[in-house]
Amino acid sequence: MNREKGSQLQQRVVLLGLALAGVASALRAQHAGQFEVGAFGSYTRYDKAFGLDNRAGGGARLGYFFGKVVGLEAEVLFQPNYTVSTGGAATTLEPLIASGSLVFNALRGARMTLYALGGYSLLDFGTRAPYHFTDNAAHAAGGARIFLTNRIAFRLEGRAIYTASTKSTFGATAATHYVATAGLSVFHLGAPPKYSEPPKYSDKNATPATKATCPNAAGCPPDSDSDKDGVPDGLDKCPDTPTGAHVDGVGCPTDADQDGVPDGIDQCPDTRLGVAVDARGCPADSDGDGVPDGIDQCPNTPAGATVDTKGCPTDADHDGVPDGIDQCPNTPAGATVDAKGCPADSDLDGVPDGVDRCPNTPPGTRVDTTGCPLKEVIRDSDGDGVPDNLDKCPNTPPGSRVDASGCIILFQPEAVSRPAPGARPRPTLILRGVNFEWGRSALTPDSYALLDQVAGSLIANPESRIEIAGYTDNTGSPVLNLRLSQARAAAVRAYLARQGVSPGRMIAKGYGAAGFVAPNTTAAGRAQNRRVELQRTAGPADGLGPPPTARRVSGHQRIVFVLPKHSRAIAWTPAGSCPLSRSAF
Repeated sequence: MNREKGSQLQQRVVLLGLALAGVASALRAQHAGQFEVGAFGSYTRYDKAFGLDNRAGGGARLGYFFGKVVGLEAEVLFQPNYTVSTGGAATTLEPLIASGSLVFNALRGARMTLYALGGYSLLDFGTRAPYHFTDNAAHAAGGARIFLTNRIAFRLEGRAIYTASTKSTFGATAATHYVATAGLSVFHLGAPPKYSEPPKYSDKNATPATKATCPNAAGCPPDSDSDKDGVPDGLDKCPDTPTGAHVDGVGCPTDADQDGVPDGIDQCPDTRLGVAVDARGCPADSDGDGVPDGIDQCPNTPAGATVDTKGCPTDADHDGVPDGIDQCPNTPAGATVDAKGCPADSDLDGVPDGVDRCPNTPPGTRVDTTGCPLKEVIRDSDGDGVPDNLDKCPNTPPGSRVDASGCIILFQPEAVSRPAPGARPRPTLILRGVNFEWGRSALTPDSYALLDQVAGSLIANPESRIEIAGYTDNTGSPVLNLRLSQARAAAVRAYLARQGVSPGRMIAKGYGAAGFVAPNTTAAGRAQNRRVELQRTAGPADGLGPPPTARRVSGHQRIVFVLPKHSRAIAWTPAGSCPLSRSAF
């Protein structure tokens, strides 16, 4: 009985092998292909209903590829005989699994091919009950071939075997078994599934040849190779392959990165899928941002802009000017910027437009972070009514009348009494507080403060031109008095010039005892007659004539410098006035 069972098993294996060989032979007649011969080790996990332990084993396979994708394969798996105990009796098992499969190469790479297969399996367990039966089953598997060379590959596979109606007596109608295998495969004839280059010479009979062994023998193709790709014209299915391109077994260009540029010509062989490339096979980048066209979601990025992985400009401060171009990368949120990304500031208060809530702040005004003037006490150190930040004459004496710049108003037309009988009437612009050394023209230091204020007022009113007139009383020689008054007027002019008043705007003239303003018969009158006067004159610089509100006395305008009582310093007066102070001659 055992011999009969063994004979039946051998017959089935032989029939399975003949069937696969017949199919392979038929396919081969239509398409030149390649054989795969392999050996492997296995590990089988049987259905739990069978009561068998997981077992290691081994086997062999034979495959045939009749195209780039599809092939046929036969496989036999053996396990060493082993004994199991069932119902107190020992049973020796001789497991064998034979299968035939249709193979599909799913994904192909430079060194690896992924595949799937499915087909019929025959399972035989032994010659003694309860394992004296044979099951017909279907199987499906997936695996990978990792090529060590162009002809040798390491193969891994996982397989499931399903029996819809098992002949076992274990109480189960269906059973599923799992098998894992690992082994080596050798490829013979033709190009392997990864499409390495074939022999240059072939006589189309599946036997490799060389020019030395088959130079002109019958059955060998001629040496002509129009496209110089190494595949003779008689075998070349792509006769116009560009020079330098790598080709497969039929002379057609290979393209590992599938960018449309053949391997061998492709200077960028690892281009990512979907990237547009140039004629060299390298990614095209129209906007030069480093992100290839085809992936670049912002293809018109301006030159110099920093971009993300999608090719779109980054903008860290969100001002609308891309990083890399933005020369002011930390612009506050909401600020209006120029083309360089820098904030605009129309009123120059340091707060950018767009953030500035008070966009028309006067120049020099201190502002808060919103661009509005600080709510603080406006300082006016000299108390003249003009804030320190606008005051051009910051040390004005108390009580002085000033203009909008904070400087003393020198000239003010006003009516004066008629001069004493016999006196020569002329404009009176008396500087009281300008003192000289006795009998000399040298200014005393206590005169400097008053003259500094006069200089500031003249500088603040550059259109004014003046005459500086010196006077004495009638004591002494008229010649000496005239000479002394001239020297003292010149000393005042020189001092004002040193403080920044243009000399061309000033005339110095001495009049001696002439033009007295008080009787010389008393000490008080003589003191009033010893004086320095300023007179505003018309000239090319200002084109001014007598002020329209001035009162003329005997054809002369009198303009008086007014000084508050008990003060040695000049005071601010309305426009057109002059400072008045004591003088000692």
